[in-house]
Amino acid sequence: MEWFTADGYWLSRLVFQRALAVVYLVAFTAAALQFRALIGSRGMLPVPDLLRRTPWRAAPGLFHLHYSDRFFALVAWAGAAVSLALLAGLDAYLPLGAAMALWAVPWVLYLSIVQVGQVWYGFGWESLLLETGFLAVFLGNGDTAAPVLVLWLLRWLLFRVEFGAGLIKIRGDECWRKLTCLDFHHETQPMPGPLSWFFHHLPRPAHRVETAANHVTQLVVPFLLFTPQPVASVAAGLMVVTQLWLVLSGNFAWLNWLTIVLALAAVDWSLIAGPPPEQPEPPLWYEVVVIAVTALVLVLSYRPARNLLSRRQAMNRSYDPLHLVNTYGAFGSISRMRLEVVVEGTDDAVIHEGTRWLEYGFRGKPGDPRRLPRQFAPYHLRLDWMMWFAALSPAYARSWFGPFVERLLRDDRDTLRLLGHNPFPDGPPAHIRARVYHYRFTDPRELRATGCWWDRTYVRDFMRPVARPVPLRPDGHGPGKRP
Repeated sequence: MEWFTADGYWLSRLVFQRALAVVYLVAFTAAALQFRALIGSRGMLPVPDLLRRTPWRAAPGLFHLHYSDRFFALVAWAGAAVSLALLAGLDAYLPLGAAMALWAVPWVLYLSIVQVGQVWYGFGWESLLLETGFLAVFLGNGDTAAPVLVLWLLRWLLFRVEFGAGLIKIRGDECWRKLTCLDFHHETQPMPGPLSWFFHHLPRPAHRVETAANHVTQLVVPFLLFTPQPVASVAAGLMVVTQLWLVLSGNFAWLNWLTIVLALAAVDWSLIAGPPPEQPEPPLWYEVVVIAVTALVLVLSYRPARNLLSRRQAMNRSYDPLHLVNTYGAFGSISRMRLEVVVEGTDDAVIHEGTRWLEYGFRGKPGDPRRLPRQFAPYHLRLDWMMWFAALSPAYARSWFGPFVERLLRDDRDTLRLLGHNPFPDGPPAHIRARVYHYRFTDPRELRATGCWWDRTYVRDFMRPVARPVPLRPDGHGPGKRP
């Protein structure tokens, strides 16, 4: 079938595959380094507890067959190793079927991790990585030209990512329609980056231009992905520029980078790549598989497409247990005030008016007002992100904040490794409390006078002091006092 392949997209496929391997590598490394404290056997939300109440059919994955912390670490590091092999181009030296099998390995491994990740893996970029990784399995290698159908499915995915994000904004917070959301967003986003202070202090007309450009890129440009070249390449290029702007202005894990990877697959690189290398005709079995997968994706796209057209559009929802076709979106509403939960401890056995409280430092989320926010993306600091949600509402922390405090009071090594600063290096504190503060960026004059990037004001208690040893609830988990 002559229509089946696109000879000129051999470099597009190559760039896409190597870039996707990098994202996989980051995701698996983050899972390996953080899982013990979050979802390990002795973690805040242990995987064994989840597996006992979740049937395999609802969340299929390897850990239903066996779970131990050692096995989870093996899965995560094996995923990182396969990602490195794909980054090095090992699939190019394998027969077509073996190359596809190799690309299926990280997808299966990461799907297994997401299925047991619970709230720590409830972010839209987890499903985005799985959906992208699934399609990558069927892109093939140098044994055949890139299949047109899979290239179109990647554009359909990119369209849903961008257009879904644009619609959720227009339908959501009125500040998006008034072009005023970025007056607040750079300051109140989940994890500001080192340039966020500067973005926040751009003139307000610049914020209006930012917002309007975002609307154009997300609501108009995605339709151009389905037009002939070079228009589709220009559209993809505009998306790349917009995503790089977001990379500079904040920390959004690998969401922006994976969107860039998808956009690169829509670019026609033939102008700089020269004539494509000779590639044999694809085997019949490969054509049948790709056509079948395309039909499956189109059928599964019905509910995500209907969601796009719905007035009650949902963000970041999966409609099948394998996360094959999902709906996406971000920041349908914008916080006007930044609240942060500050966790403190004391060595005093008896709390009194003169008790000295010392603050635990987190790696990414704002804490010490003098510390400039740091760049971590595409690496994902899961605890830091959930602390942002906890400040919005204690309901977001109900399942894990108590166990988190309990582990601090036990001086749990794995939990402390997630933090940037432990004020009690010689042993756990006698009490821990949590308080909510209002954070705002200082202005240039305040920064010069105080050296502080943030100004913070106490708002309320989040959790009253909890003593060591921690009283357990009747079910045997977590401290008796909940946030």
